[in-house]
Amino acid sequence: MTHPHLSVVVPVFNERDNVAPLVNEIVAALRGLVPFEIVYVDDHSRDDTLAVLQGLKAAVPELRVLHHVNQSGQSTAVRTGVKAARGEWIATLDGDGQNDPADIPKLLAKREESPADVKLFAGWRVNRKDTGSKRWASKVANAIRSRMLRDSTPDTGCGIKLFEREAFLDLPYFDHMHRYLPALMQRAGWKTVSVPVNHRHRASGVSKYNNLNRALVGLRDLRGVAWLIVRSRRTAVKEL
Repeated sequence: MTHPHLSVVVPVFNERDNVAPLVNEIVAALRGLVPFEIVYVDDHSRDDTLAVLQGLKAAVPELRVLHHVNQSGQSTAVRTGVKAARGEWIATLDGDGQNDPADIPKLLAKREESPADVKLFAGWRVNRKDTGSKRWASKVANAIRSRMLRDSTPDTGCGIKLFEREAFLDLPYFDHMHRYLPALMQRAGWKTVSVPVNHRHRASGVSKYNNLNRALVGLRDLRGVAWLIVRSRRTAVKEL
C-alpha cells in the first residue's frame, strides 16, 4: 500500500450497523483522490462492532482496526487513532454516520488554498439534523464557549475535522479535548478555519450522550481550557 498522505480516524462504540456503510462512503470519497488509510478505533464496544470491522478488512485494504481493551471515551479513541496514523494529515468522522465523508475533499481543497499556519479545518453543521432539544443545547453551549474562549468557531462539536497530525499531538491531552480543538490549536499559535459541511440523520443506533451529561462535563472542561489559555506562553525560537 502507498504511504498515506491522509489518515481518516473514526472512533466507534456500539455502532455495528453504521460501520460498513460509512467505510464504503469513505472509500468512495477518497479512492483515487489522495493516498489514504482508514483507522477505526473500537472503544471496547459491547455489540459486534469489532467483528464487523474485522470482516471488512479483506475487502478494504485501506482499513486498519484498533481496539481499546477498556472503554476510554471518544477523545482517547481519537488520540489513539492519531498516534497510530501514518498520514501527515488527519480527518476525523463520528462513527454514527451523521458526518458525510463526501465533505472530506472539500476540507482538503480548503487546506490547499489556505496559508501554512492554518492547521485545523473544522466542520460547521449549518443545517443540523438533530432533535430540537439537542440543537438548542448546542446553541447555548456554543455561545458560552465562544464568549469565554474567543475561539471564533461557530460549531466545535462537529465530528468532521481536518488537522495536521504533528500539531494535534503537540496539544495538551485531556478527556473531552476533542470538543475544544479550535481553541487549543489557537492557544498553540496556529490558525483555524470553519467550513460549512453536510449533516445527516442517524441511520441506526442511539446517541451515546444526553444534554445533561454533556452540559455538566462541558462546564467543567470549559473552565479548564480557559485556564490553559490564560496560563499559556509562546515565543519565537532562533537557533544560533
